[in-house]
Amino acid sequence: MSDIEIAQKAQMRPIIALANQCFGIAAEHLDPYGHYKAKLSLEYANSLKNQADGKLVLVTAISPTPAGEGKTTTTVGLGDAINRLGKKAIICLREPSLGPCFGVKGGAAGGGYAQVVPMEDINLHFTGDFHAIGVAHNLLCALIDNHIHYGNALDIDPRCIQWKRVVDMNDRALRQVIVGLGGAANGYVREDGYDIVVASEIMAILCLATDRADLKQRLGRIVIGYKSDHKTPVYARDLNAQGAMAALLKDAIKPNLVQTLENNIAFIHGGPFANIAHGCNTVMATQTALKLADYVVTEAGFGADLGAEKFINIKCRMAGLKPSAAVLVVTVRALKYHGGAAKEVLNQEDLAALEDGFANLQRHYRNITDHYGLPCVVAINQFTFDTEAELTLLQSLCQTIGATSVVCTHWAEGGAGAEKLAREVLAIVDNHESGIQFIYDENLGLWEKIQTIASKLYGAAQVTAPAKVLAQLAAWQTDYGHFPICMAKTQFSFSTNPNAKGAPTGHTVAINGVRLANGAGFIVAMAGDIMTMPGLPKTPVAECIDIDDAGVISGLF
Repeated sequence: MSDIEIAQKAQMRPIIALANQCFGIAAEHLDPYGHYKAKLSLEYANSLKNQADGKLVLVTAISPTPAGEGKTTTTVGLGDAINRLGKKAIICLREPSLGPCFGVKGGAAGGGYAQVVPMEDINLHFTGDFHAIGVAHNLLCALIDNHIHYGNALDIDPRCIQWKRVVDMNDRALRQVIVGLGGAANGYVREDGYDIVVASEIMAILCLATDRADLKQRLGRIVIGYKSDHKTPVYARDLNAQGAMAALLKDAIKPNLVQTLENNIAFIHGGPFANIAHGCNTVMATQTALKLADYVVTEAGFGADLGAEKFINIKCRMAGLKPSAAVLVVTVRALKYHGGAAKEVLNQEDLAALEDGFANLQRHYRNITDHYGLPCVVAINQFTFDTEAELTLLQSLCQTIGATSVVCTHWAEGGAGAEKLAREVLAIVDNHESGIQFIYDENLGLWEKIQTIASKLYGAAQVTAPAKVLAQLAAWQTDYGHFPICMAKTQFSFSTNPNAKGAPTGHTVAINGVRLANGAGFIVAMAGDIMTMPGLPKTPVAECIDIDDAGVISGLF
């Protein structure tokens, strides 16, 4: 069966009863969205603050390929497996964006028998969080244009507005637009553009906020642009926007509860992309899960050079989180692709390509253990086409770098197929003091932070930037020099060339632009040809999605 067919046959339990049975959460603390989704009240989450924290496990992956890796599937399988072993575990995931869901990637609810459900709801609208974020973001856009239309008392320079509009869809036609056409009644003419919702700073703010007061304060300090002197920043609070924006997010800030196919509780909350944003679910969901469960399994988007790096150097740094271990997800097929095998022949045995592609896994593993300071288990997500010789070779190669590897079959068998992985992970976290190391000191200069990431993690020989980018970083250094860096880079390679497979070295990372995310508290560095508004592929997934007269959806994955 397809993923959606498996999900549609799930024996789900009412979420209110399940939350009470698993963690003693009373119904009064949950706002149900139908029978199988609910939001957890912030008051209840706050009441847990004096509870001891459980152990935190990060699931990351090698550089993604068209062959598939299965990071979310492994996160779900590992969480189910830990529960099968008699422990209390919660998984924490990001919410899917409609853009890739209708584009090329599909949804983000896991796969096979390691899924979160209700799958269709999670992938389509869910509890409306992304819509609330988009409306809050675009309200600020409207307030900016409205303020200028009515006299511009703040002296905002229309040429220096930094706040684009957003929509949660891959729509390349909106990357650059002109607004205000049609005469004075429609405002003033200026260049504008759209980003996808998951690249919005408000998405990042929601994911890093610790409570409503923190959320509102962060919203108020968003820099929307500059005055006519091109130096003095204008903040969202100057427009009195933060109150209304926070009101629009009053429900979105509450963590979402759903369940796995094996009826284990999962938090799915927040969804910044890891190639253009910081790629982690909300701090509030993670912290709440740590108070409820003995073990929390969470994922960071794309490969360990992006999501995991930002999880460590942004999320953990800001929230004080201390993970105990990491799981590095890999597939034989993906390594063969990194080793030069064509996508069309990945189902055929190719030991040479597998060995060549292993360099990608090795660098990610070394980054996790040497630079992030985390013990790491390699999870080999098995495909039916993998041969015994390929699996044996991959495990042998892992041994040569000192890595423990486990062949996992959770896609086909659910939690039972990840029990061996769970035992390896528990053996580490139960006997290892939680903690991480940051790849750079917060007092290091902004440009030096960018250079450190590129050289240490990406294997770059040099980092370049136009004079205006270097001047902008220098200008920000005094007020924002302590901010971490959020690298916006292709997810497909350690370099900025998406076609450079394996573990390239000696390349140049070109920083083409920088953005100040003052509300989120980081600087975004745009590396290479990276876009914050994706486009649809020639044949988008949307063409395969349908719904019948009975309301049954098909084609979603």
